[in-house]
Amino acid sequence: MPDAPRTDSVPTTPERPFTGSIRIPPSTGAIRTLGSNPATAPIMLHPGDSISNGRRLLYIIVLGALTALGPFTIDLYLPAFPVLEEDFQTTAAAIQLTLTGTMIGFALGQLVVGPLSDKIGRRVPLIVVTALHVVASIAAAAAPTLELLSVARVFMGVGAAAGGVVAMAIVRDLFGGKRLVVMLSRLALVSGVAPVAAPLIGSWLLTLMPWRGIFIFLACYAVVMLLSTVLFIPETLPAARRQDRGGATILQRYRSVFSDRVFIGVLIIGGMSFSGLFSYLSASPFLFQQTHGLDAQQYGLLFAVNSLGVVSGVQFASRLAARFGPQWILAFSTAGLLLAGTAIIVTDQLGLGLWGTVIPLFLFMTSCGFTMPNVQVLALDRHGKAAGTAASAIGATNFGVAGLISPVVGWISKGAGITATTMAAVMVGCAIIAVLALWFIVRPRTVDMLTP
Repeated sequence: MPDAPRTDSVPTTPERPFTGSIRIPPSTGAIRTLGSNPATAPIMLHPGDSISNGRRLLYIIVLGALTALGPFTIDLYLPAFPVLEEDFQTTAAAIQLTLTGTMIGFALGQLVVGPLSDKIGRRVPLIVVTALHVVASIAAAAAPTLELLSVARVFMGVGAAAGGVVAMAIVRDLFGGKRLVVMLSRLALVSGVAPVAAPLIGSWLLTLMPWRGIFIFLACYAVVMLLSTVLFIPETLPAARRQDRGGATILQRYRSVFSDRVFIGVLIIGGMSFSGLFSYLSASPFLFQQTHGLDAQQYGLLFAVNSLGVVSGVQFASRLAARFGPQWILAFSTAGLLLAGTAIIVTDQLGLGLWGTVIPLFLFMTSCGFTMPNVQVLALDRHGKAAGTAASAIGATNFGVAGLISPVVGWISKGAGITATTMAAVMVGCAIIAVLALWFIVRPRTVDMLTP
């Protein structure tokens, strides 16, 4: 596929002498101070370059918490899977489908919310869809049947979609180049706390209330995010920039990003790494609680420790990507996914027990942490003017593909029970596809280094 022009070029204006300050639209808070000698003034390529540290920290916390709404929606009820299986008198595969429905809803929501945010601005879609999450969470808590719970979970996924995609688009509105790497990694650090904390909180909630209380908790979380958005998040896409592409339609915006070979490649890498991760998420409650005999609290603690691998990987990735380039970090991280997944199969076949699975699983999670932010950087840095569309394509692919692949673990284990080998077999298959996409589609040597 031929390379496509990047869509993030900096707009130019006619040259004219001036002094003083130029205020970039107030929604970003950016000011370019030129002083008496414009020739020696610092050049600020992106609106967020002059945002105060305090304001930047506020954005990281609120946008990170919004991004974390998705992982909380997915991970919080994982410790309740065996309880749900008993309560509804059904199979593990049927319970896994409620997770699949959530991820498909997440994917569909992002496909609409991202381009819509490019067209009408960031705030309105974020507010409306987060409000939908509140309603869907209450419906899930009251669902009398597994079928109705599954429907509610789809709408919860749609409702959680805006947080991740719009947060990434807002960061891209404000930042670019190496600062974009730093901001996305800090955002990922805040949101990375979610998979660590969610199972712990979920297992703790199960000691206090029935599983339905988990969805009431999620409704309350969404209400807090809704109020935070209204109070603290400004509009970062001014009306003038919404018309940059001549009133481009959603289809035209998608065509612009999907004509980029590198974008297609990192999209596949992101989707496969997420699919491997969610194969673990959907299988782990049954693997560790039923096969290895852990209770809900022990499972939550083990899950949290493994999730620290993602958090540490994200933070190391940001430092290394700024120095060596995200494409080369992906070269090592995708290889790590493949090696760690293979190690899980080998240790399970050798009968090394719980720790034989947990140690390579931690390495797999760490490799996922190295992979995710670099996928986002390579995709968003090339398509600044269509950031919402690019972010929605990443999120929709990640969650949509993962939603389709993760139940495969339950299907191939049907009748025999979920084992580490059946789980890791799916993870290894996903890793192989990610490695091939990097070297045959992205082709790291052809990708430019990030701007300062």
